Amino acid sequence: MKTVAPKKLVAAISAALTVGLLSACSQTTSNDYALTKTSEIIVTNEAGDVQALKPNVAFVDQAQQAQAVITISPDIKKQTIVGIGSSFTESSAFILAHLEPEVRAEVMNNVYGAEGANFSLTRTPIGATDFSVEGQWSYADVAGDVSLKHFSIEEDKNGFSKAKYPNIKDESFDVLPMIHEALAIKAKQDDSDLRIISSAWTAPSWMKDIDTWYIRPTPENGYQGTGGELKPEYVSTYTDYLLKYLDAYQAEGVDIWALTPVNEPAGNSGQWESMHFTPETQRDFIKAHLGPTLAASSHKDVNVLIYDQNRDHLEDWTDTILGDPDTAQYVYGTAVHWYSSTYKVYEDALERVATKFPGYGIINTEATIDDLGKPAPGGVSDPENFQESDWFGNDAFWWNDTATDWAYSAEWAPNAEDHPIYTPVHRYARNIIVSLDHWMEGWVDWNIVLDHNGGPNHVGNFCGAPIMIDTNTGEIYYTPVFHVLSQFSRTIRPGDVAVQTSIDRGQLGDDDLHTSATLSADNLLSVQLLNTTKKPIDYALKIGEQMANITIDANAVQTVRVQL
Repeated sequence: MKTVAPKKLVAAISAALTVGLLSACSQTTSNDYALTKTSEIIVTNEAGDVQALKPNVAFVDQAQQAQAVITISPDIKKQTIVGIGSSFTESSAFILAHLEPEVRAEVMNNVYGAEGANFSLTRTPIGATDFSVEGQWSYADVAGDVSLKHFSIEEDKNGFSKAKYPNIKDESFDVLPMIHEALAIKAKQDDSDLRIISSAWTAPSWMKDIDTWYIRPTPENGYQGTGGELKPEYVSTYTDYLLKYLDAYQAEGVDIWALTPVNEPAGNSGQWESMHFTPETQRDFIKAHLGPTLAASSHKDVNVLIYDQNRDHLEDWTDTILGDPDTAQYVYGTAVHWYSSTYKVYEDALERVATKFPGYGIINTEATIDDLGKPAPGGVSDPENFQESDWFGNDAFWWNDTATDWAYSAEWAPNAEDHPIYTPVHRYARNIIVSLDHWMEGWVDWNIVLDHNGGPNHVGNFCGAPIMIDTNTGEIYYTPVFHVLSQFSRTIRPGDVAVQTSIDRGQLGDDDLHTSATLSADNLLSVQLLNTTKKPIDYALKIGEQMANITIDANAVQTVRVQL
């Protein structure tokens, strides 16, 4: 039997010791950090503050009466952060191509530059997705081409025709040029980290048992749509296809940090490009094909992330794949999405997986405000609220209970109670804060830019994006979600380490206040907080032997930074 790779074994031992330490330490140690005051307090809120600096607060030996007590234990360290960010998609590149190059450059600097959000972790598809302008393509669409001699990534760099799309300003701009532009921004700054995760939505259609991209659910097929599975004779060819992608991108000067075998292997009911694996077939694919092929190639340092779908089935996949040492040796960690609930974070599952499989990372690779503006289908009891409206240029939409997803009030949806109406900013901030507090080491949003309708999307699956642009007028709307993501990204950097937190909420509700904390290499502590209520909350921030009496504004995301 093969053994766990040394670098993973070292990480596993380290994380196991950390888990043991956390179990043994039910109370924070009483370190005296000799704190005088906070270093920085940053707030984004419904009232209109956008990453606004607030007055610092002094530390004292005894706190005033407060509604909550937040205790930070900087000496109890957890996972190392790999980054926060959003994704490169064809739809995002298409929308940015509607801007004059100098205007686009300003947007790109606001996303990737040191003075902007400075995103450090990102994702990009391998081939077509629903967020492709026209969809239904791959890099190897010549049927039966098992040697992949016709493989080409031209679709990622051939741009968009002004003759076909009259509002296009830069016909040469596309996904690969977008990545190049982001990397060029990073190359000019000291903090240059931008790690790219790549995921295929499907193999070329001829490699699958349905011989097409997807079969949509219809009355005729009993609403049993599918993306199909790999034909057994093409499993190794699909492995070669993924390696060809890595080769092609490397030749273009783009190194890929991590790879998932496929996006959403449990499928999406055949609504757009997809391909199915079970935990067992993905385990065998990695063990017999992808893992050893990568290890023997020039891409041996590319990390493999398993699963890449919703958190509610996280443990089924980790138990099967990480529980098999012959497969686990090739795996860096697990990728998850958030679509199984509009409010649950599944922190208990994250904790169990981190405890059971220490040293294996967990990264959120996709999240978005999905089904934006979609009319209610049949079987929805609240069709009026199901269909969102008035999100473009309207911050109030993003700060209040306005959004729904595919399962809202649907009698046919499994666990419809997990999908109530929600506040977009809360969903983002809650998910990031709680996830980072429970062993997640990276968090990636979906499309960074979409148009004012939430597209283009070739199957009508419109979604929200941090930045939305009216391609008719050129108006650029930086949503509150962008500002919150930026605040997190600017204050949670790659290499920072999560530290132990606890909250005594007193009479507050369980969802009223959330927190997490990270520590940089130079001992700058960043405490992230979310107040979901419409009233300010007074809390005591306890670090070691000292406390600071702080107020977080109503409906706000706050970052408190303290130099230890």
